[in-house]
Amino acid sequence: MQKTILFDLDGTLLPMDQDAFTKGYFKLLAKKLAPHGYDPAALVDHIWAGTAAMVKNDGSRTNEAAFWSTFAGIYGQERVQRDMPLFDEFYRVEFQEAKALCGYNPKAGQAVAACKAAGFRVALATNPIFPAYATESRIRWAGLEPEDFALYTTYENVGYCKPNPDYYREVAAHLGCQAADCLMVGNDVDEDMIAARQTGMEGFLLTDCLVNREGKDLSVYPQGGFEDFLEYLKGWK
Repeated sequence: MQKTILFDLDGTLLPMDQDAFTKGYFKLLAKKLAPHGYDPAALVDHIWAGTAAMVKNDGSRTNEAAFWSTFAGIYGQERVQRDMPLFDEFYRVEFQEAKALCGYNPKAGQAVAACKAAGFRVALATNPIFPAYATESRIRWAGLEPEDFALYTTYENVGYCKPNPDYYREVAAHLGCQAADCLMVGNDVDEDMIAARQTGMEGFLLTDCLVNREGKDLSVYPQGGFEDFLEYLKGWK
């Protein structure tokens, strides 16, 4: 069985301060929709409500369906259907300004290329709360292409979210592999390390943009920057 490397995106391949990015992203979205009758503060609250529905999703429907069902419950199905093109346009146009809220590390692309050159399959295990176009944009901001990955998770193709271990089980199912044959590389202790390990996957903690909300002990994880990861990979069979 071919071994698979799973990479997180935000804060891993794409350097960022997650809070700053989220605030900037919401500001752009509110600016887009305010002229169409959406109160900015209420809109942000309702986006969070839709996000919470995705995080609680149990795999019985896609995250996309979970989000829009919640959103339609607030604004009404007719309005949501009418305004859907505005949201699509936002991700294709205004969302691109959010690139300025992210950093760039050429070592990310080099690490992905090195994994593939070494014979590993590479997939992108980013929390699937964004539509495909937004995810594909963020992949390109990191200096990569969607085609670089055997799979990249979006809210259209997955029915779970991190930190639910079932998210990782679904990723493995999509890839047709066993969890034991996967290595998860990410910067978030809870979402990337603990959740993946609960399925039998191994993990490498990338510490460049470390997220450790509860100050958990990090000594149990192989960790470091991209150079450390590539060195660790030499011994991962």
